[in-house]
Amino acid sequence: MRDVRGRLRGPAAILGVPVLVAAGLGLPAGAGRAAAAGPRPAESIPAYDVVLTIGRDAVLRVRETITYDFDSGGEHGIARRVPYRRGDRLYDLRGVRASSSTGAPARPRTLRLLNDVQITVGGEGRRVTGRQAYVIEYAVAGAFTRRGDRDELAWDAIGRSWDVPIGEVAVRVQAHVPLRKVSCHAGTPEVYTRCLRDRDGPYAIGFTQRGLRPREGVLVKVRLPKGAVNVPPPRYARPRWAGTWAGTAVLALALAVAAAVARRPPPGRRAARLLFTAGALTVLVDVADDAIPRGPWAFSLGDLTVTAAGLAVVGAAVVQVRRDRRPLPGGG
Repeated sequence: MRDVRGRLRGPAAILGVPVLVAAGLGLPAGAGRAAAAGPRPAESIPAYDVVLTIGRDAVLRVRETITYDFDSGGEHGIARRVPYRRGDRLYDLRGVRASSSTGAPARPRTLRLLNDVQITVGGEGRRVTGRQAYVIEYAVAGAFTRRGDRDELAWDAIGRSWDVPIGEVAVRVQAHVPLRKVSCHAGTPEVYTRCLRDRDGPYAIGFTQRGLRPREGVLVKVRLPKGAVNVPPPRYARPRWAGTWAGTAVLALALAVAAAVARRPPPGRRAARLLFTAGALTVLVDVADDAIPRGPWAFSLGDLTVTAAGLAVVGAAVVQVRRDRRPLPGGG
């Protein structure tokens, strides 16, 4: 067997060279270089540094330094989502600023979504590649909650909306009062782990965490003695059903009109169209009263809206009834 292997080794090597050459010629251009270089690098966040400063006025001032590594295709920038609503509880996000130490476009734009404010940092006319550093600054009011003899803050330092892995997160919490009860957990609400703690002093505490997967966050909880900060009363969204005297009166009028239309011949189409237009405009006014100052999702369904919708429905029904009663062509 040893002699056979020796005799076959030479011919196999000779025949293997043309085979490899032919296979190489059959590959598409650049395929060999791609295989040698490995898979295309994906986007990631190598470093994410956050400083949370608690003021005497209970306003949380946030400074985030995000080192983002774009792939070779590049992007126009990054998007960070910050919550302004949890259930019916409302926060006040203000003073949004952004910059870049690497010279990338860093104009901030905000868009209020269902429960978050999306902060987009970048420029629409320029794509960036490689590793870029962004700094986002903003303040959050109304995040503290009074609980008996203490005031509590629960804040996700990076959020759970990032769809890329994060190499290392560093969070620093600082205040004008001693910080004795501060905790940090990384991951998801279902699966989480304690962050590594590095106590700098009585007024500042640092945490670090490595290897976060997409959609994982870093939840920081702070407990302060009552009176350490001036916590204002919490602000809640208006209930989805809010009755008013004006709405009740218009509702009674709409019911009377509906009863009259049901017993008597319907009014003219012009009056019905006016009824429909008045109802539709009232709905728009009631919606705008909530949506313009506080965003589209702050709208609450009140009896004024329901009544106006009822008027619009009555008007539309009358128009349809008169259209159905229109004589057919030819007198049939």
